[in-house]
Amino acid sequence: MSLSRIRRKISNKFQRIILVVILLVIGVIVQVAVLRYQNSDPDKNYQDIQKDSKSKSMAFPGLGSFWMEYENRSFIDNSLVQGWDVTNANCSANSSMVSMPWFAGVGERIQRFLLYRHCRYFPMIFNHPEKCGEDIYLLMVVKSVITQYKRREAIRRTWGQEKEIRGKKIRLVFLLGTDSKGEEQAHHQKLLEYEDRVFGDILQWDFEDSFYNLTLKEVGFLKWFSIYCQSVPYIFKGDDDVFVNTVNVVEFLESNKNTTDLITGDVLTTSAPSRERNSKYFIPEVMFSETFYPPYVGGGGFLMGGPLAMRMYGASNELEIFPIDDAFIGMCLKVLQVSPKEHSGIKTLGIKVKSRENGMSKNPCWYRDLLLVHKLAPDELIQMWEQLNSNLTCTQTKYIE
Repeated sequence: MSLSRIRRKISNKFQRIILVVILLVIGVIVQVAVLRYQNSDPDKNYQDIQKDSKSKSMAFPGLGSFWMEYENRSFIDNSLVQGWDVTNANCSANSSMVSMPWFAGVGERIQRFLLYRHCRYFPMIFNHPEKCGEDIYLLMVVKSVITQYKRREAIRRTWGQEKEIRGKKIRLVFLLGTDSKGEEQAHHQKLLEYEDRVFGDILQWDFEDSFYNLTLKEVGFLKWFSIYCQSVPYIFKGDDDVFVNTVNVVEFLESNKNTTDLITGDVLTTSAPSRERNSKYFIPEVMFSETFYPPYVGGGGFLMGGPLAMRMYGASNELEIFPIDDAFIGMCLKVLQVSPKEHSGIKTLGIKVKSRENGMSKNPCWYRDLLLVHKLAPDELIQMWEQLNSNLTCTQTKYIE
């Protein structure tokens, strides 16, 4: 072999080696760029989350398989965006559900829920991040619907007043979806727009307000709180037909020693899924086959620490959306291995008394030492508040259950 052919052969091998090295370097650079883009693009991350959730729904497990495997890691998203990042409300149905052999037998309401179960976060119509912009001690968070203006107004006039109690600042927000009443929807939305312009306390998301969508308020609020309220130590969360003694709430929180895992209320430890198809609480076994839900606090009203709420946001992203919002809270707590604590002063089932009427008592003396009572109409709430804040004289201060 001539010397020139040997040189040419060595040169070709050397060029191929250089080409391989260049391709490897380019591959590494591309991977790094993709990772950086994913971490810096909130909308891309949101779409990935929705697709990932949808893929989990497509691979819907069979009977007896609700809980997934969880990594032993922190549930707080350290790369959380600086503002609400969801701008697109369009979310198509997961049509693969229809092919599941059990789908036809679960009923129309559950079918609709399952078709859109992967739709988790929605755009915000009204947002008030300034609610957590000051040194806020307690954020009062109330679930409501557009048509319940009288309830919201009664709360603003009574226990939801934004003021200082024992030197602690309190703020109020209402959680709403959109109205579903066809022709009246635009009219109701206009009224809500005016209400928010006057009071500035509405958080509204662009999804239909319905019983099965209450969990969307839970996950939406947990994300919102994690973005805007990271320094708020305590949350009250409840319905818009409860009475809250805010002075007693603040006194309890001041004495609280559990600042990490606080969640307290009316705890349900043996609440079973309803298998009655006509019940609005109906849950087929294919969705949840266990005998009881994990322990949870009654959604009528409970207290929770801000740090736990942020961890619950992370935990909620590890779970499929579940149509019973109270039970979903218990599922998040189970993921975090946190047990809710019973509080005897929180009466989400009202005060039941032995009397001739065998009904719910509206005696203000029995409300004086409690934190919360469910449920009161707007006029009853205002009347109770005025009586408790007057020169009330009580001879019997304890109710008899």
